[in-house]
Amino acid sequence: MVGFFNESTAVMLTIYAVPVSVYNAKLRILLRHKNVPFQELPPPGGYGSTEYKALIPSGNLPAMIHNDLTLADSEAIAEYIEEAFPGTPMLPDTVKLRAKAREKSRLHDTRLEPSVRAIYPQVAYDTRDRAAVDAGGALISKHLQSVGLFLRSDPLDPSILWMCDCGFAVTFAWIKAFEKAIDLPIDWPQEVRDYDARLKSFPEVAAELEDYRSAMDAYLEKAKAPVG
Repeated sequence: MVGFFNESTAVMLTIYAVPVSVYNAKLRILLRHKNVPFQELPPPGGYGSTEYKALIPSGNLPAMIHNDLTLADSEAIAEYIEEAFPGTPMLPDTVKLRAKAREKSRLHDTRLEPSVRAIYPQVAYDTRDRAAVDAGGALISKHLQSVGLFLRSDPLDPSILWMCDCGFAVTFAWIKAFEKAIDLPIDWPQEVRDYDARLKSFPEVAAELEDYRSAMDAYLEKAKAPVG
C-alpha cells in the first residue's frame, strides 16, 4: 500500500492486533480507506503478557507505534491517523459536523458494540444460556433502534465513508453472524439495514469484511452442536 507521505509520517505504522477483534477490524477499514501503509503484528508474548505491556503499558489492543509515538485505544489511534495522514479526510470540516460524527461513533463504541460483546460468552454450544441469548438480542435490538433514530436525522454526507462508520460495519457483521450461529433474535430497523448496505458498498469495507470472515468463522466453530 502507498499512503500520504510527509515528514511526520516517514516511518511505517506498526499496529498490534489480533485477527478477531472488532476494534482492530474497525481500524483496518480506516487505514485501507486513507491508503496508509502499515504492518500488523500480534502482541509480543500474547495479549495481556508482561512482554507486551513493556511496549504498551495499558496492554490494550489495538495499539500503534509510529516514529517515537506509542498509542493505544482505537479511537485515539484513528484520530491521530486522521491528523497525521490528512489525505482522504474521514472527519467533517466543521465543528458541528465533527461533533455529530463523534456522537455517532460513541453510539457504537459505548452502546451497541458492548451489547454485542456481551453475547460472546453465549457462543459455545455446551454452555449456552438460551435466556441470556434472548435477553441479549433484546438489548442489541434496543440499541439498533437508537441507531435508526440517529440515522433519520444524520447530517453527515452519506456518499463519504466517515471515521464513525467503520466500527458499525464490523459490528453489524457480527450481529448477523450471531443470528445465524446461535439464533440471536434481532429486530433490524429499515434505516439500519439500509445503512449496513451502504457501508458495504465502499470497497475498503467490503475488502475488510471479506478478509475478516475467516477469523469470524474460526471463532464461531464452537457454536456448532457436537457431531454424534
